[in-house]
Amino acid sequence: MTPERARPATASDLDAPLDRRLGAVAKHLEKHFGITTVGGLLHHFPRTYLERGELTPIADVPVDEEVTLIARVQSANSRRMRTRKGMLLEVVITDDTEGGLGGMNLTFFNGYGAERDLKPGVRAVFSGKVTVYRGKLSLTNPRYAPLEEGDTDPEDVSRPLPVYPAVEKLGSEQIAKAVGIVLDTLQLAELDDPVPASIVRRDALMSLATAYELLHRPHRVEDAYRAQHRFRYQEAFVLQSALARRRALAAREDATARPPRAGGLLEQFDARLPFTLTQGQLDVGHTLAEDLARDHPMNRLLQGEVGSGKTLVALRAMLQVIDAGGQAALLAPTEVLAAQHLQSITRTLGPLAEGGMLGGAADGTRVVLLTGSMNTAQRRKSLLEAASGDAGIIIGTHALLSDNVQFFDLGLIVVDEQHRFGVEQRDSLRTKARTSPHVLVMTATPIPRTVAMTVFGDLETSTLSELPAGRSPITTHEVGLTEHPAWVDRIWARAREEIDAGRQVYVVCPKIGDDGKADDDAAEALYGEPQQDRKDAGPQELTSVVGLLDALGEVPQLDGVALGMLHGRMDPQEKAEVMARFAEGSVQLLIATTVIEVGVDVPNATLMVIMDADRFGISQLHQLRGRIGRGGHAGTCLLVTKLEPGHPSRERLSAVASTTDGFELSQKDLELRREGNILGASQSGGRSALRFLRITQHGKVIEKARTDAQEIVGEDPDLAQYPGLSQAIDLYLNPEKEAFLEKG
Repeated sequence: MTPERARPATASDLDAPLDRRLGAVAKHLEKHFGITTVGGLLHHFPRTYLERGELTPIADVPVDEEVTLIARVQSANSRRMRTRKGMLLEVVITDDTEGGLGGMNLTFFNGYGAERDLKPGVRAVFSGKVTVYRGKLSLTNPRYAPLEEGDTDPEDVSRPLPVYPAVEKLGSEQIAKAVGIVLDTLQLAELDDPVPASIVRRDALMSLATAYELLHRPHRVEDAYRAQHRFRYQEAFVLQSALARRRALAAREDATARPPRAGGLLEQFDARLPFTLTQGQLDVGHTLAEDLARDHPMNRLLQGEVGSGKTLVALRAMLQVIDAGGQAALLAPTEVLAAQHLQSITRTLGPLAEGGMLGGAADGTRVVLLTGSMNTAQRRKSLLEAASGDAGIIIGTHALLSDNVQFFDLGLIVVDEQHRFGVEQRDSLRTKARTSPHVLVMTATPIPRTVAMTVFGDLETSTLSELPAGRSPITTHEVGLTEHPAWVDRIWARAREEIDAGRQVYVVCPKIGDDGKADDDAAEALYGEPQQDRKDAGPQELTSVVGLLDALGEVPQLDGVALGMLHGRMDPQEKAEVMARFAEGSVQLLIATTVIEVGVDVPNATLMVIMDADRFGISQLHQLRGRIGRGGHAGTCLLVTKLEPGHPSRERLSAVASTTDGFELSQKDLELRREGNILGASQSGGRSALRFLRITQHGKVIEKARTDAQEIVGEDPDLAQYPGLSQAIDLYLNPEKEAFLEKG
């Protein structure tokens, strides 16, 4: 593509502050939306448009038809509904028609926004279907938009009315007026376009100036939709360019090559394996080996189903780095998972993890743990082994990021459960290496292709979809206690059957104690989805770990069963002891929070009961059930809910019960939740990186933008010839706001 000629920036470009233009309104924009610049205001796009249609006097409105009219609020009164929860707002409107006033009643169910906007005396446009109730003309939950006094110009009145995200102190009409002032004073034609002119011509996109104008002041609603199409591509292109630039900058960095070594630890480890690697593990292992042998840092995402063997693949990469004289750091999100990794890796390596120790392999290495709860002596020993190079593998939590942690030669960083760590934490670990370390990030949450392109676009992606031999199928059932209250006894009888057969049982609860608060461990589902952000779930008494432990001690079916408890507020040593007893079988039924969600490996556990399962997200439920069926016996997962049939939250449970295909579930999860939650795109300035782009719907747009961005950045990695694109990346994806690209 031909580079565009840079135009000099104007005094009224997108970075210009608002305060001089809008006075007091600017203060409200900053306070409520974080908007401080012209660009921020222009990208506070309308959330919808109200088509005013042909205006009809109230006296002439036809019944059972859609109408649009301008009227003034005469009265507005709210009251609580008698037969169900919520509020009812009753509004009376009138218009100034010749020959007298016409009147109409409006009804809003839970109309808190309308109660705020429609005060007596307010003029507004109203649209809806006319009915007759108790002999009076009525509109139920009509669409509306307040008008400024004097707004009666026929041309203006006939235009679609933009409706902006607003607050009580700053209404939609005030925001529209502020945007109009900016549009009238800004030299739109002189703005640098983020989209190169060659692409604009190729795809017949409207100009940037026209797009801004038609989004905020369309003549017809179709104009706004065409402008949205333009910005949809622009959003995808800016995002993909940012990712391509990150890849290009990473490719410039120098790293120490870590090629395989004949006869080294990796070859010895492979020879010790009591099973055959899957073809997928072999293929991904070969890819990682090639990446590590290069003198530029590897940046790779390894995704795969729960139990697909990602940790084994990562361990083989660590051994290759150790063979080449380097060290590997494994960053885990919780102390329980870090301790599990230590036990699993040490057990798997055997004598190869006992370098310098009696009975250890002559050229073996050591594996050490570093967590915040370790005592001084333990911590000092781990720090010394990491700094001296005696330990080839250092496993830890956030404690690895401390300033006093030093490595002899850090060559590889493995991040387990990528979504739990931000860019600052990963970069902090990078700084502890002599040269840029190789990085492998792992996630057990399968990611749809469009999400991978959008969220992890700066990482090369490898996927493990094949489960190792010996993995048993997991059957999942939805257990509705509202329609089947007697099933609660059957749940514990089923648990006893598994225990009598020599197996073990997990019971997962959404909170720890009886303080009414959901457990901190359960507060975020995968992708950073807030567990309590489910307003449709309604008030519900949640099952707690502490309460259920007491209750199950009295259940006849579990008489004589050894019960255990595990949650995030326990002392770390106590947590480790409980997990050790469960792993060895002396604890037969473990009641826990989602602290067992990832990495916990007890092959003998075959039944999982998830209490109040509707309180968890799809991804988290899929992760949790991945803890069972890890041995040679089939697994069963019971999703217990007290919600009534047909409740929206039960759709998630039905989805999880219907399939064990993580990729299918992740797509369903994406459809049920907003992309903003997934992308972490709730940014300051009231601006989301994705306003019009929907990654479930616009895969072709994303792919086209990705190809275009790679070509542009390939020609000009610094974007020196593309000032508009560079500015757009800085405006919407500056370092403080770019963390969502890393979190996923």
